[in-house]
Amino acid sequence: MLTILGSGGAIANELTSLLAARRTPFRQVSRKGAGVKGAAETLAADISNKEQAIGAVAGSSIVFLLVGLKYDHRVWEETWPRIMANTIEACKRAGAKLVFFDNVYMYGWVRGAMTEETPYRPTSRKGEVRARIATSLQEAWMSGGLTAMIARSADFYGPNARTGIPNVLFFDPLSKRQTASCLISEVLPHSYTYTPDAAKALLALAETESAWNQVWHLPTAPAPLTGREFLLKAADVLGVKPKYRVLRRPMLRVAGWFNPMVRELYEMLYQNDSPYIFDSSKYARAFGFAGTPYAEGIRATAAAYGKKSSG
Repeated sequence: MLTILGSGGAIANELTSLLAARRTPFRQVSRKGAGVKGAAETLAADISNKEQAIGAVAGSSIVFLLVGLKYDHRVWEETWPRIMANTIEACKRAGAKLVFFDNVYMYGWVRGAMTEETPYRPTSRKGEVRARIATSLQEAWMSGGLTAMIARSADFYGPNARTGIPNVLFFDPLSKRQTASCLISEVLPHSYTYTPDAAKALLALAETESAWNQVWHLPTAPAPLTGREFLLKAADVLGVKPKYRVLRRPMLRVAGWFNPMVRELYEMLYQNDSPYIFDSSKYARAFGFAGTPYAEGIRATAAAYGKKSSG
């Protein structure tokens, strides 16, 4: 049995669709235990509780940890270490392999491209949490008590990635003929992972014996676009004028006084005031796929917004 811990996020939704289409039995675990199309089993569990985590994982062969928490460093500091410790223990007891879907916060500010060999030098509170839990998982598999892997994604976008930065800042407003926004700069390159690619790669990695006990960067198209290039392509496909503004640090600092989400985002702005280059060439060499080209991903995402507006 494959088990997915966490539901409702962009990657979880893509993965469940893939598994359902393949008729692969899987268990969907979430706090509310909401039904998921194609799932052989749905289960309500809070995996920050050790006993519930053990029960959620029991009988699994492979576990995908795709949990999303409220974007609040205090919640992350309190909850993520418990979730990781509980999931590791649950997988050990079940004899299950663990795939952890991760981000790049633990790298901190990086000069040049981020690779699987980039050291953990977090420059944010949320990055410190991600470094801590990733290190604990790596130590667990290096000790020989667990088979696992970390699969990392850049910031992502896609047809159903409602919280993806390009979705929120570009596709949402442009599809409504409103003004798009760029964070900090419109002229710096920024890598984005296409969510269908991420989900397909998670399955490919999980099904490849030699991929375990490693860190992988999920396939992300090389030669990333600048913010302006990305939104111009999105506007062209949507058939609207490419109106946009640049959200600078002073503006966001003031907005953070009134908006908790913007306040939490502020410490991550280092990702937008210098080139953000995510290198997934390790995956490309192993699996022969470098990621969906941006033009193709933008067309597919824009088409999804066209369906929403006409539906």
